[in-house]
Amino acid sequence: MSTETEVRTGVYEGMFLANQAAAASFGDLIAHINSLFERANAEVISMKKWDERRLAFEIDKQKRGVYILTYFKCPTDMIGHLERDVQISDQLLRLLVTSADHLTAEEIASFDDRTGLETEAKLRAQQGDAQENAASSKVRLGAVETQAAPEAPAPEATPEAAVEAPAEDAAETTES
Repeated sequence: MSTETEVRTGVYEGMFLANQAAAASFGDLIAHINSLFERANAEVISMKKWDERRLAFEIDKQKRGVYILTYFKCPTDMIGHLERDVQISDQLLRLLVTSADHLTAEEIASFDDRTGLETEAKLRAQQGDAQENAASSKVRLGAVETQAAPEAPAPEATPEAAVEAPAEDAAETTES
């Protein structure tokens, strides 16, 4: 007789809701989600950014959020641990896990956009670096300067134009 128990695994769909601050460092957010899956002994089948939108109601004083859709294989007894890790996380607001038994492997694979996530993470990092460099290049010492709106150049009036106009008017009045 064997005393080993068989570990039941299932295929699950997980919808992560991340706050806007975490979405600013998108690469770190994806790495954090992957680390949560590693802690739960889960294998990620597919992952993609689902949407970035305004929330129906505020969650932890957050009005907007980023949704990450994942499909993964995980031992059934580790789902509770994954949900607890999300509740503890500062970057993630919510997690909804449902069974994905109704989907075929091809359908799940069609949702995979991990390369798109990596590309978006790189682009966001480059934009953040560019904004940081632009902000650091403006060194201010002392009082804060206020920038006035640039004034439109006034049309220059030449003295000849001002002198010629009355002369023409005078010529017209003498001819009539």
